[in-house]
Amino acid sequence: MEENQQESVAAEEVSEEAKERAPKENREGKPAKKNYKKQAFKKFCVFCQEKSTIDYKDVNKLKRFIADGGKILPRRMTGTCAKHQREVSTAIKRARVASLIPFKAD
Repeated sequence: MEENQQESVAAEEVSEEAKERAPKENREGKPAKKNYKKQAFKKFCVFCQEKSTIDYKDVNKLKRFIADGGKILPRRMTGTCAKHQREVSTAIKRARVASLIPFKAD
């Protein structure tokens, strides 16, 4: 009787490990999507920490806030505060008009 209990406990442990390793499936049988929204750390505004100003002529600093396709990255990806995000987007738009930054990636 003790052997049966030990075998059942061992079988439960193996099945739990297999469940953890196998990808989770939703109702349609497709693998569940991973949740990329949760981050292990909080992003802080670079401009608030450094107490620096945003200038449209500083192209190297502005390129960090532009995606590969040429779009302006949102706050949740860059970590800037609302005030500085508005200033960054204005500076990027001014740099585009002054042809310092391309409107669209090639």
